[in-house]
Amino acid sequence: MDNNDDGYLLLINNTDTVLSGAQAGREYGVGPGEAVLVTASEALKSEALRMAGADWNVWTTVVVPRAALIQTFPQIDDRLALKIGADNEALDLLKRYCQLLETGRPLVSPDLISHATETIVDLIGLVTGAKGEAAELAGPRGLRAARLQAVLAKIADNFASPGISAQGVAKELGLSARYVQDLLQETGISFSERVLELRLQSAHRMLSQRNSVEMRVGEIAMTSGFSDVSYFNRCFRRRFGYTPTGAR
Repeated sequence: MDNNDDGYLLLINNTDTVLSGAQAGREYGVGPGEAVLVTASEALKSEALRMAGADWNVWTTVVVPRAALIQTFPQIDDRLALKIGADNEALDLLKRYCQLLETGRPLVSPDLISHATETIVDLIGLVTGAKGEAAELAGPRGLRAARLQAVLAKIADNFASPGISAQGVAKELGLSARYVQDLLQETGISFSERVLELRLQSAHRMLSQRNSVEMRVGEIAMTSGFSDVSYFNRCFRRRFGYTPTGAR
C-alpha cells in the first residue's frame, strides 16, 4: 500500500502486558496475543487513536488499504476498537499466513499479489467478526486458503522426516487428515506425491553440490527422507531421466 494514512491497521500485541487505547469513542485493552482493528486516517485527524502500555511495546501490524476492506466489508467500521481474543482461530491463521509471506521470496506476479491480498482481507473480516453476506462468502475461501498455506509450509519444513504423514501434519494444525488430503487434492498434487517431489528435489540439489561430493548416494537419499535406496534410485531415474550417479 502506498499510503498507510488511508488504511486499516490490525494491531496484534506481542508483549506480555496489556496495552490500552481508544478510537471511535471506544476504549480497549489488548492482552498478550490479542488484537484490535483501528484506522490510521482517524488517528491523523485527531487524537482519537491512543495506545499505552509498558516502556517497550511490540506489535505486529497488518496494514490494509481502506478501499480494499470497505469494498468487501462495508460495515467494517463497526468493528473498530473491539478486542479480538488470542484464541481466535482466524487470527492464528492470519499470523501464520503473514509469516509465510514474510519469510518467502517477495511476490512478483500480479495474480499472486491479488490472491494474497484477497486472502488477507478475507481473514481480517473473519478475525473481526464482520457481518453480512460478504463475510459468509469470504469465510470459507479465506480460511481454506490460509489452511492450505499452513499445510504446505508444514510439509516443506518436514518432508525429510521419515515419519511425516498427512495424519501427523493434520494433528499439528488441528485439522482432520481427510481435510488435509482434500486441500491438497485441490492443488492437483496429493500428500505423498508432494513429499516425494520435495525429497527428490532435495536429493538432486545435494548431488549437484560440490560440498556433497564425498557423500555416498545412499547417504544423500537418507538425508532427503528416503529409507530405501533402491526405491530412491527408481524414483529418481523416473523423475529426472538419469540415475543419481549421473547427476553428479
